[in-house]
Amino acid sequence: MHLYRDLIKPQLFRRDPEEIHHLTIAGLSRAGQLPGLPGLARELSLPRNPALHQTLWGRDFASPLGLAAGLDKNAEAVPAFGAMGFGFLEVGTITPRAQSGNERPRLFRLPEDDALINRMGFNNDGVEAVRERLEGSSRLCPVWVNIGKNKVTPNEQAALDYRRCVAALYPVADAFAVNVSSPNTPGLRALQAAGDLRALVHEIMEEAELQRVRTTRRRPPVLVKLAPDLHPADFEASVDAVLQAGADGLIISNTTLSREGLRSSYRGESGGLSGRPLRERSTELVRLGFQQARGRVPVVGVGGIFSAEDAFEKILAGASLVEVYSGLIYGGPTLPAEIARGLSRLLEREGFRSVGEAVGARSM
Repeated sequence: MHLYRDLIKPQLFRRDPEEIHHLTIAGLSRAGQLPGLPGLARELSLPRNPALHQTLWGRDFASPLGLAAGLDKNAEAVPAFGAMGFGFLEVGTITPRAQSGNERPRLFRLPEDDALINRMGFNNDGVEAVRERLEGSSRLCPVWVNIGKNKVTPNEQAALDYRRCVAALYPVADAFAVNVSSPNTPGLRALQAAGDLRALVHEIMEEAELQRVRTTRRRPPVLVKLAPDLHPADFEASVDAVLQAGADGLIISNTTLSREGLRSSYRGESGGLSGRPLRERSTELVRLGFQQARGRVPVVGVGGIFSAEDAFEKILAGASLVEVYSGLIYGGPTLPAEIARGLSRLLEREGFRSVGEAVGARSM
């Protein structure tokens, strides 16, 4: 019997998902403040296997598995999530000014499909509050900050919002993830058009360089997160735009608007779908992005990871790192450790000496 999946999850799933989300984050925030507990829990959860270790952008990752953006939107539980054994955490999406997001209900569980639908709308506390929180948080692994524009900001001025995020959060971000692919902010996905995306990323890179000179702090890598719903030609053009603008990586992919094959009664709800139904599509896009990038930048694979086998599939397709979100909701806090142990076994079974050796091994 699995404590979380068999006993705790059925009780949690009887209550409103957003209410449970807030209660969980609050509980994790308090647990993360207990002296010594996060570090001890991480020692117990993350296997000491050099094969899982990678150095990317000059930074160390003890595991290729990260927490995707959207779960710890306001960086409230960084120590607790680090204690679970993640190799890195992505907080956000953060916008320059605090905003409440879309009206509730805006988060739906689809247990028949192992999926979630959300239309949160970048609800967050804003850059100043998140910067202060991150300045006071202990870190057990790198913390990436996912950034976006405020809902009221027109696309013509979007670059200013992204630049404000970079300027404010530069001292506390181990990487920036540029969100232009959420379906829940009107017009945001239009920024993925190749010309607009190239100009936007260029401005973000310019701001990051200005902050590097001003602070003398090593520049954090800048990655761009793309949607899974792009037409193949548009996806290729967007990847080219990201590379031409000088970004340091790709995150593939965000949530989808597709509802193909869903069984849940919530399948008609608007918003972005995440979870198991996204696995095959996101893995295929990881493969295409890896082939197109040709090793120039790392690819981060996101979508439908519930097991070590799911994570390994994306690594073989070309993902240097992978992220989980819905899988954690369904699998519970022991999932990162389970995936890390499973990846260790899979690497050994398939004859790979390290994660890096397996990246893209079956990308063709």
